[in-house]
Amino acid sequence: MAGHALREARRRHGVSQARLAARAGTSQAAISRLERETVSPTVDTLERLFDVLGEALVLTAEPIEYGHDRTLLRRNLALSPEERIRRGIEWSNAAMRFPRVPR
Repeated sequence: MAGHALREARRRHGVSQARLAARAGTSQAAISRLERETVSPTVDTLERLFDVLGEALVLTAEPIEYGHDRTLLRRNLALSPEERIRRGIEWSNAAMRFPRVPR
């Protein structure tokens, strides 16, 4: 991901790996490893390389949607620990009465 972004920025500016390496004080091989994502650069390294290209490194975070029913989760968390345990036991007992049929 970081390597792909670096490669795209480098290409946008028409800069070769060797030229970027020279400007950043590293080797062309190091730039190649970063772009192929065979190494994991630090944020400082990425920031320096993007700065050399005249770009700012911007990191963002976005919520992940795992497909959980948040309403149900909130409702369950509103229960006391004892109530949650009792419900879990009831669910488990019900599940044991209806064993899964192998496919």
